[in-house]
Amino acid sequence: MENVPAYVGIIFGLTTLLTIYFFALATTQMRLVLSILFIWLAAQAVISITGFYYRNTHAQPPAFLLATLPNMLVILVLFITKRGRTFIDGMNLKVLTILHIIRIPVEIVLLWLCMHKVVPQIMTFEGRNFDILSGISAPFIYYIAFRKETYNKWVLLVWNIICLILLINIVSIAILSAPFAFQRFGLDQPNIAVLYFPYIWLPACVVPVVLLSHLASIRLLLKKSK
Repeated sequence: MENVPAYVGIIFGLTTLLTIYFFALATTQMRLVLSILFIWLAAQAVISITGFYYRNTHAQPPAFLLATLPNMLVILVLFITKRGRTFIDGMNLKVLTILHIIRIPVEIVLLWLCMHKVVPQIMTFEGRNFDILSGISAPFIYYIAFRKETYNKWVLLVWNIICLILLINIVSIAILSAPFAFQRFGLDQPNIAVLYFPYIWLPACVVPVVLLSHLASIRLLLKKSK
């Protein structure tokens, strides 16, 4: 996308790297997780640079599933298998909480992309996307929840559920704004940015990591409440 300034892509790329760093840091297998995520990012970069995604928007099933379906399957496997649940139960709740600050630069990038006519306004905080509230509130929730030796699990639990709802909201809008057969929003300006590098990393990596961070946190908190 030649009309989008290079700094937008650079900032988004750095945000993606920060996201996977936080996530890997929250696990007990940081090097392995980082290696897997770097390979996944590289694969998606190559696929998107070839034009595979934006050239096949009308394919059935959508070619875009190659960027999203594997992530959903991995998350599912983590929760339904014993080894997967053991992996989740070993994650660091503090790091999983502060990870969500990355949603601030993500929302700023979306606003810039909207200004350059590659995503619709409805996908920004000037439209129906309130996800930036999750990023802004993350450090405050972190302080409130962990300022004592015995953290406030109920504050964290409610916050994670609310932020998960905000995430589902923007993901739904983004999907229905993409130039697929079922597009409902952004008809005058579809969500095409995520079909290009490096923005393909948003649905292929950043969103799944944020989703898994919420789900893992909720599981950890519910286990501790028993």
